[in-house]
Amino acid sequence: MGDRAGTAVETAVIAEDLTVREKIALLVGADFWSTSGVTREGVEIVEPLQLADGPHGVRKQPTEGDHLGIGNAIPATCFPPAVTLGSTWDRGMARRVGAALGAEAAARDVDVLLGPGVNIKRSPLGGRNFEYFSEDPVLAGDLAAEVIAGIQEQGVAASLKHFAVNNQETDRMRISADVDERALREVYLEAFRRAIEGGRPWTVMSSYNKVNGEFVAESRALLTDVLRGEWGFDGAVVSDWGGVSDRTASLKAGLDLQMPGPAIAGREDLERALESGEIDELDLDASVRRILALTERTRRSDVATVPDDDAHHRLARDAAERGMVLLRNDPVDDGPVLPLDPSATGVLIVGELARSPRLQGSGSSQVVPTRRESPLDELRARFDEEVAFEPGYSLEDHDDALADAACAAATRATTVVLFLGLPENAESEGYDRPHLDLPAAQVELAQRLLANHSRVVIVLQNGAPVVLSSWADTAPAIVEMWLAGQAGGSAITRVLTGDANPSGRLAETIPLRLEDTSAFATFPGEAGHVRHGEGVFVGYRHHDLIDGPVGFPFGHGLSYTAFEYGNVAVRDAGEKFRVTATITNTGDRFGAEVVQLYVGVPDGDVRRAPRELKAFARVELDSGESANVEFALERRDFAYWDVRGGKWKVDGGRVSVWLGSSSRDLRSHTVLDVEPDVDTAALDQWASLSEALRHPVVGPRLRDGVSTGAYFPMSEDLERMAGDMPLRLIADFEGMLFDRAQLAGLLDRQA
Repeated sequence: MGDRAGTAVETAVIAEDLTVREKIALLVGADFWSTSGVTREGVEIVEPLQLADGPHGVRKQPTEGDHLGIGNAIPATCFPPAVTLGSTWDRGMARRVGAALGAEAAARDVDVLLGPGVNIKRSPLGGRNFEYFSEDPVLAGDLAAEVIAGIQEQGVAASLKHFAVNNQETDRMRISADVDERALREVYLEAFRRAIEGGRPWTVMSSYNKVNGEFVAESRALLTDVLRGEWGFDGAVVSDWGGVSDRTASLKAGLDLQMPGPAIAGREDLERALESGEIDELDLDASVRRILALTERTRRSDVATVPDDDAHHRLARDAAERGMVLLRNDPVDDGPVLPLDPSATGVLIVGELARSPRLQGSGSSQVVPTRRESPLDELRARFDEEVAFEPGYSLEDHDDALADAACAAATRATTVVLFLGLPENAESEGYDRPHLDLPAAQVELAQRLLANHSRVVIVLQNGAPVVLSSWADTAPAIVEMWLAGQAGGSAITRVLTGDANPSGRLAETIPLRLEDTSAFATFPGEAGHVRHGEGVFVGYRHHDLIDGPVGFPFGHGLSYTAFEYGNVAVRDAGEKFRVTATITNTGDRFGAEVVQLYVGVPDGDVRRAPRELKAFARVELDSGESANVEFALERRDFAYWDVRGGKWKVDGGRVSVWLGSSSRDLRSHTVLDVEPDVDTAALDQWASLSEALRHPVVGPRLRDGVSTGAYFPMSEDLERMAGDMPLRLIADFEGMLFDRAQLAGLLDRQA
């Protein structure tokens, strides 16, 4: 875009200096990818902003491109999508990828990069899950914060999306996500809060959907009260493309920029509202100031640094390596199948996806890569001897001849590396997956090879979990490659041969069956509504609550080395608890462990998940090396959202803290005594007996009245039986405990 600082009039011009027409122009897009600037007498007073898709690569459309630019974008590095980056559990890697995205955006004169996406993977069927990090808000929010910071270090605005509760593609432009307030706060908003407070994005994109019957783009509660009032967001809210149905209502709610342009109806809507008095010029000014601040924040030098495509390709490879998850590596004969020896003979590669890999998902995030690698080419280049190949299946149709040829070739092989995965049209923006199955031809091929060969390595290419239960138990080695971006070929080669030690961890549970998932009964909804009936029990929270079997648990991932946890200690540091441990690499090669800290709070007023992720750290160690890790737990980490009080609340008690390598591989356990919050909120006559007994003022009065005989005696059985009864109803039971006059005395002067 050139040097904004060199325009004839400073772009820091305050909103009051603009005409009403100029103000309105700034609040609606000019065309599909640009905002409207302000020009007076041929001089640009405010330059327009250029926006582009970019969760995992800059997708900038040339002037002559197609409408969406999906098939005709300027080439850019295709980094691994969020599904893979999330599996790195690596804050530093997320920051580096963000910085590279920002640098490539700046070099292409892009001011706002539309990403990262931080929505929760409520169901593994979500068609856009490859664009999101995790089923857990701590992991998703913390990694997104690093991507945001990296992008914005380059003078490019990140656009955190899609705010909020955008967890499916079915009916996405009008569906109402009906979710209770506790789940909304603890799960769906928490990822955004952590990303906003940690990364300070300059823009947030509102989602298409409704939340509890109200379009997010028109929700003042979400866009102003929570986003700005509670979390301190000081940037601009941008609509999703076509995500505004009422421009006046969205302006009043806090949405600043409607995209795309020319948005003639949106301009006219604001003009009419201004004339009728529904809004006034001050309403425009608030949003205009935020757009001007965004323009100021994205000022850059007129000499843009040309990104190093080779360096970014290597970075894409490193990110892909760290995101690949070794799911299984069982012994066969004299040891595990992996890593493969590059000097070995008789290696057979099977699977069309080895020759024609999927780099990314489909839809608006689709990047035109600067280069492409295939696993087949990279494996052949790495091995000393010739590596045979059989496609095994077609990505278009069922071909038994291909499977027969692969099985025949396998009889002559010492090791078979079988690439399986989902076809391109299985995962895309715009629609959800109907099932979790791999294509039938691939499953049949896997079963045939596994039945007749002892050394089979399965490599999976997919943007979301697939069901493995029909054959995974007989596969000695499984690597979840995910969608690995443009350098996935060399990345998977390095992982398979041991040049890189696998260190990815699952950011989402791999279920045994779709029916086992928490949203099975309600996803994707009906009649314009999707009920989040599982509440806070999303993903591993649900599986661990019911203690049900899973394919592979949240956080799982193996290594070619081993790690030991020792010297675990917890100390009370006043406002925080400090948890420390020593991690030792007890194996014979360099590797990385992801230490995961889970907290389990006993059920109090609400039901809690058995454990929830609250912190994590990636530790890289040479053979025999040790390192100390330290985590800080704040009171917020023990809290839940109290719907009645409208705030975070700690019930206290004996809280469990685990360190482990997954939600089910827990290496240490410690118990903390956490003081409860003192709830001084006044009770009324409709409070329950249990609530009254816990109240710091009413509780002692009530027990004192019982002990002195002023009230009817209260046995343990009566307290249990009547605990949920409102005080008013107890008073109306003659001789039960107290009468109305005594109740009035109980409730008097609580403050």
